[in-house]
Amino acid sequence: MVKKLRYTNALAVLFTVAGLSAPALAGSEDVVVENAWSRASIGVNRPGAAYMTVRNTGEDAVTLTGLATPLAMMPEIHESKTNSVGVSSMAPAGEITIEPGQSVALEPGGLHAMLMKLQEPMTEGENFPLTLTFSDGGKVTVEVPILGIAARGPEG
Repeated sequence: MVKKLRYTNALAVLFTVAGLSAPALAGSEDVVVENAWSRASIGVNRPGAAYMTVRNTGEDAVTLTGLATPLAMMPEIHESKTNSVGVSSMAPAGEITIEPGQSVALEPGGLHAMLMKLQEPMTEGENFPLTLTFSDGGKVTVEVPILGIAARGPEG
């Protein structure tokens, strides 16, 4: 178990240093964050967003309670919805519980990491750290690559 944890942590460090979006593992090894990405912003006057898949590989439910990044003063999980007459709205989603063996997709048009009060522009080709906090006190930090302003997914 210790060797596996060291190997996993070494891989996470290697991918982070290389600037790649690698899976990030919680201390309990139950949460995996995959395919993190974001779009370049237009300055700092409008919020940015980040997207990823958060997977629970454990035997107990985990609850995502918050986000942190030096890039934005107000990072929150938001959800976009469209009602039956086609009117779209967005609001904070609150805590997100992920059942064992399940995943939650943070993607355009649904749940997403909303990055409000940007401290600097999100520039294509750069990365930023995003820390996910869970109800058990565990944290997962992932390096999020910033793609072009018209990107539609982690592949660009």
